[in-house]
Amino acid sequence: MIRKNERLGMKNAGNREQGTGNRNSANDCQKPSPLGGPQALASLRASGGLAKRGRKRSFPIRLAALALLLCVLALSLAACHGSRGRVDFAVPQAFDTARQFEITFWAKNDTNKTQTAIYKKAIDDFHALYPNINVSMKLYTDYGRIYNDVITNIATDTTPNVCITYPDHIATYLTGSNVVVPLDRLMDDPAYGLGGSEVAFDGPTRDEIIPQFLEECAFAGGVYALPYMRSTEALYVNKDFVEALGYELPEVLTWDFIWEVSEAATKKNPDGTFAVNGQKVMIPFIYKSTDNMMIQMLRQLDAGYATEAGEIQLMNDTTRQLLLEISRHSKSGAFSTFKISSYPANFLNAGQCVFAVDSTAGATWMGSDAPLLDISEDALVQFDTAVRMVPQFDPARPQMISQGPSVCLFNKKDPQEVLASWLFMQFLLTNDVQIAYAQTEGYAPVTSKAQGDAAYRDYLNSDAGDALHYPVKLEASRLLLDNTGNTFTTPVFNGSTSLRDAAGQLVEDVTKAVRRKKTVDDAYIDNLFQSVTDMYELNQPKGGEDTPRDLGPLPTGSKVLLIGLAAVWLLLGAAAIARKAKEKG
Repeated sequence: MIRKNERLGMKNAGNREQGTGNRNSANDCQKPSPLGGPQALASLRASGGLAKRGRKRSFPIRLAALALLLCVLALSLAACHGSRGRVDFAVPQAFDTARQFEITFWAKNDTNKTQTAIYKKAIDDFHALYPNINVSMKLYTDYGRIYNDVITNIATDTTPNVCITYPDHIATYLTGSNVVVPLDRLMDDPAYGLGGSEVAFDGPTRDEIIPQFLEECAFAGGVYALPYMRSTEALYVNKDFVEALGYELPEVLTWDFIWEVSEAATKKNPDGTFAVNGQKVMIPFIYKSTDNMMIQMLRQLDAGYATEAGEIQLMNDTTRQLLLEISRHSKSGAFSTFKISSYPANFLNAGQCVFAVDSTAGATWMGSDAPLLDISEDALVQFDTAVRMVPQFDPARPQMISQGPSVCLFNKKDPQEVLASWLFMQFLLTNDVQIAYAQTEGYAPVTSKAQGDAAYRDYLNSDAGDALHYPVKLEASRLLLDNTGNTFTTPVFNGSTSLRDAAGQLVEDVTKAVRRKKTVDDAYIDNLFQSVTDMYELNQPKGGEDTPRDLGPLPTGSKVLLIGLAAVWLLLGAAAIARKAKEKG
C-alpha cells in the first residue's frame, strides 16, 4: 500500500518515500498450488464433478474448471508480482565492445535549452568514444516526477540505467532488493573505475571528487551515487533598500538583522504605499525553500532534526520558538514564502522585496540585469544586487546547506549493460561536461579537476559582464566554492524525504495561519506538531523489505489473464441462462 505521505511527496518537490521489492525468490512462484493443477481436476473427477453428469452440463462444468484454474494462475501471478530478485552486480573482467547496448538516462531540466544542449553534446561525445553504446535521454522539469516514475518502474523492472536524483530518494529506492548498484567496488576497479586504465576518456579519480560532495552520496553502508552538480542557498539583497532604511549591509547577515530590517521595510506612507519603495506591494523577506530554512536554522542552533539512524527529532522546543518568531514576522507582513506569494526573484526584481533566499542555481534570475526574467520590462526596477550567505545565528560559525543533483546507477540482469551505463555515468564528471553545466547557473563542479581547470578559473574571474559571465551568477558560484567547508547535509534514510517536507510544512502552516487571522501560540504549535507528524507519518516505522509496498501496475500478462477470467465467467453466465431457457422450452 502507498502511504498518505508518499502521495503528498510525489506532489511536492521532492518526492516522498515509497519502496518496492519482495524478499521471496522467483522459485517461490513456481511451487504448485494445492488448489490448482492435476490435483484439482482429479478431485473434481473423484467427486463426479467432471464425469457421470451427462452431456447437458459438461460444457458449463468444463468452463467452471477452466475458470478455477485461471483464478489460481492469476493469484499465483499476482503473488509473484514484484518479487523478481536481482542478483548482486559484479564488475565484468572486460567490457564487450562487440555488443550493442541501449541505455536510458533520465535527467532534470528547467526548460533551459543550454542545459539540454550540454546533455546532448555529452551523449554524442560519449558515443564517439563508445560507438556500441547508444544513450537515450528523457527530460523532466521536476525531481519529484523523476522520483515518482522511478518508484513506478522499480515494480516492473523498467527503471532507467542512469538517473539524476537526490540521496533522499535513493534511500527509498534501496528498500527494493538490489535495485541500485553500490559504487564502492566500481569506483575502485583498476580497469573501469574512476580514472581506470581501460576507460576511454580523461575522467576524475576518486580522490579528485570533492570529499564533502562524495560523502553526501554515502549512506546505508555504501556509496550509492556520484555527485553531479552542487549548489547552496544564497541571500540576494536589494542593497539600495537596506541603505535607504538606514542600515549598512554586513558581510554576514544575522537573523536578528534580517528581521529588524524587514520590519522597518513594512512602514507605510499616509497614502497606503510603502515608504521604502513607494509601491502598494512590499514583502521584505521571501524564502523559496522553507524546508531548507527550518533545517538550516536548527543546524545553526545545534538543535535536533534527525539522527543518522533515522530517529526523528524535528518536533522540539527550539523548533517551537522558531515557529513562534516566524509567525510574528508573518503577521506584520515582513515575511512570506514562495508557496504563498510566488518566486522571490519576481518581487526582488520589481522592487517589492529586500531579501530573497533562493538557490545559487537560480542566480541568473536575480537582479536588475538578470539574463532570465519572469516579469515585464516595465515592472523591472534598477538596484544594486548583493549576494550573501543565508542568515546566521553565529556569524563566526556559519552553517549552510549543500544541495544539488547526483547520479545513480540501476541494477540490470546483464552486468555488461550495467558496466556500459557506469561508463556513461563517469563521463558526466569529465571537465568539459562539468564546466559547461556549471556555467549555466550558480553551480559548482564536483571535482577538483574541473574546479582547477584554467577554463573554469578564467570563467569565474571574468569581468565581461555578459549573460554567460553575469556578475550575480559568478558571485553565487564563488559563495559555494569559498564556503564548501561550511556546508552540511541532512541524514539520509528511508523516510528522510518526508521529514524534509514536514520541516517546510511547519513554516508554511504558521505563515498561512496568521494571514488567516488565527492565533499562533503554544496550543496551536502542539496541534501543528501532531497534524504534521500524522500527515507525513513521522511516527511510523520505516521498514525494509518486509514492509508492505505498492508494487505499481500489474504486468501485461497478468492483465490479459484477469480479462480472460472475466470473459470465462461471462460465458458461464450465458451458458447457464441458455440452459435454463432450453429446459423451460
